[in-house]
Amino acid sequence: MPTFRADCHIHSCLSPCGDLESSPAAIVERAVDMGLDLIALTDHNSALNCPTFAEVADRAGIAALYGIEATTREEVHVLCLFETVDAALELGETLYAALPDIPVVPERFGDQVYVDAHDMILGEVEKHLIYAADYSLDEIGDMALAAGGLFIPAHIDRAANSIYSQLGFLPEGDYSAVEVTKWPSRLDTQGHAVISDSDAHFLDGVGMRSFTFEAERPDFRGLKAALEKRSVRSSLV
Repeated sequence: MPTFRADCHIHSCLSPCGDLESSPAAIVERAVDMGLDLIALTDHNSALNCPTFAEVADRAGIAALYGIEATTREEVHVLCLFETVDAALELGETLYAALPDIPVVPERFGDQVYVDAHDMILGEVEKHLIYAADYSLDEIGDMALAAGGLFIPAHIDRAANSIYSQLGFLPEGDYSAVEVTKWPSRLDTQGHAVISDSDAHFLDGVGMRSFTFEAERPDFRGLKAALEKRSVRSSLV
């Protein structure tokens, strides 16, 4: 069975900690240069750059997933990945409505913009996307899975905003996988599939951490099946 390389945790210029140069088009170009087969856009608590991401990925011939790095009420970062743009946008609207009414200060935290395929700004997001939505870990997991998505605790081995840093353990749950930044991880992954992604906020970070998976095709269904069979392998470039 073919093996494909993926990076399913990438931020664009929509994320407050992201770089304005990280437009969907630029991310796709970088991913192609890095030899990636599957990529996912996962901005903080919003999916507003996913429509453009879908357009430019399709044009470049690279497989794409559409997602969000959600921040739970417990301040845990989790990846919610979907096969369709509409599913990602729907969860994004729900999360945005549950964010506190704290405006972003671009001079301090950067702009939060979504753009078209030519990097022209379509709009700006007013609420600061870095804050936690008023939904628990379980509630966000239930929403992602009910919408047919994948639900993955992000960077579980980090000292901040990880499930271990915030809760001290990995609760039992219907996780599609867990994400690590170092391999091998000394943390208990409870037998879940383990992936490693770049969490890139700048273009040169795309693909610097990745994972491979075995599937017939490098798409959502292929990845989901590979995670279920644990036929994945993390790598650090």
